[in-house]
Amino acid sequence: MFKRLLVPLAFEEGHDPTPALELAQRLAADQPEIVLLHVVEPVPPYAIHYIPEDLVAATRDGVRAELDRLAAGLTGGRGELVEGHPGRAILETAEALGTDCIVISGHRPGVQDFLLGSTAAHVVRHAPCSVMVLR
Repeated sequence: MFKRLLVPLAFEEGHDPTPALELAQRLAADQPEIVLLHVVEPVPPYAIHYIPEDLVAATRDGVRAELDRLAAGLTGGRGELVEGHPGRAILETAEALGTDCIVISGHRPGVQDFLLGSTAAHVVRHAPCSVMVLR
C-alpha cells in the first residue's frame, strides 16, 4: 500500500474528517507517514486591519491543536498547517513530502464548481501521485 499519505482537512461546519482518516489508515503500509494538512487562506490586505492579531493567532493555535489531536489517533500521523491557495498548497505539500497518495474529501458539485473548479478537482487534475476522493 502507500508509505506517505497526505490528508487535506477543511474544518468547516458539517465536515466530518473521520471517513478520510479511516481510509488513509486502511491504505497505509507498515510504518506509514500520514500527514494531516490544513490550508489557511491568506486574509486579503483590505481586511487584515479589521481582524485582531490575537484572533488570527488563536485560530491558528486551535487548528494546530485539532490537527495534532486527530493525528495522535493514527499510526505515523502528524499535523501540518500551511498558508496559501488550497489547491496549490496541497499539491506543493504533496510534492515536497514525496507523497504516494492524497486522500481528499469531495462534495457534490454546484454550478460555481463547474465554472471555477473545486479544490478536489484541482488536486485530481494536477497531483503528482495517486488521489482518492471521498464523497
